[in-house]
Amino acid sequence: MAVINLTEARIRGLEFGSGTWRDEQVKGLMVVCHKTTKTYAVQGDVRRNGRHIRTVRAKIDRCDRIGLREARSQAKALMSKIQSGIDPTANPDESGITLRKAMDVHLIDKPLRSRTKEGYEYHLEKYLKRFANRAVVDISRQEVRELYDKLRSKSGQTTAGSVMRTLRAVINTAMRLDETIAANPVAAIRIPTNNRRKVSALDIPKFFLEVETLNPIRRDLYMTMLLTGARRSSILQIRRNDVDLQNSILTFCHMKTGGPMIFPMGKKLSSILENRLAADEKIGSPWLWPSPGASSGHIVEPREKGRKLPSPHECRHHARTMFIASGVPYAESALLLGQQLPGASGGYVHPEHLVEHLRPHAQALEEYVFHRRSKSDCPA
Repeated sequence: MAVINLTEARIRGLEFGSGTWRDEQVKGLMVVCHKTTKTYAVQGDVRRNGRHIRTVRAKIDRCDRIGLREARSQAKALMSKIQSGIDPTANPDESGITLRKAMDVHLIDKPLRSRTKEGYEYHLEKYLKRFANRAVVDISRQEVRELYDKLRSKSGQTTAGSVMRTLRAVINTAMRLDETIAANPVAAIRIPTNNRRKVSALDIPKFFLEVETLNPIRRDLYMTMLLTGARRSSILQIRRNDVDLQNSILTFCHMKTGGPMIFPMGKKLSSILENRLAADEKIGSPWLWPSPGASSGHIVEPREKGRKLPSPHECRHHARTMFIASGVPYAESALLLGQQLPGASGGYVHPEHLVEHLRPHAQALEEYVFHRRSKSDCPA
């Protein structure tokens, strides 16, 4: 590849098919002499953080279409991009993809619940903001380790681990789009698994004594949490029209597994919710657990300070345990808790077709709970 001081006259004098001629004046500019045409092009090395990514060649135009001065001007602009780590020959969405862009793609590609998406976006804006507008390929392992150590020190292990899982997932998506990302920098750290939450055994008589001191709406909410074992988001967002008293069915519309879940209510739960609907009819709220002072219109936090009552998640633990204690088989208890059965065949099971099959098992839980309650001195 010869290097010459290109001029208009010299370019006209170059023979077709003579190969590539570099310009002495502008770094990267060349004339490529094909069999029938002569073309201006630019070639350079894309480097990021001192690491060679690739050598790229970008066509400018044919020599008979633009002059040397214009070619040199375009070559300088292209070389400026190349030297800043940008590949001008790649799709702009797939070359040097930023963490924010990768996050957008990740949230579109993955079937995530709205709450999960909010969590990803919160992590990006609060903890990963320094990386948001940077090319993912430029995020180093050292920077990830430093951020992880800082988060563990300031916000705790749980938050640090959660943020790193978000970062790892988003970078994995970026790696599908940008081939220059050789590895995921989060691999440099070991993210420990979250410790399984320890839940003390439930003293049912004491539970009832404490629940009876709550206001009627929260009292009934706690009873419903215990008798269904439903997830927090599922149970707090029940609307009045999700309660079918005629068929003794409660519908959970906000499920982690996607799609609504039909729960067959036992006799006690049906009675509790029938009285709740009647008592709150005058409020005019669409929610089963109304809270006029909340922006959502419904209760968003069941627990009250100073109260020794289990959280919604702990109620779910207790329901699972009491399903077993009341003789409910594993598969039926899992379906009543809104869980998908394991294995390939689990995907073939449709709980909405098994409502009446599951009803005796929901009733068994109620009978177990209220039998244990009867051993206390609390009023019936």
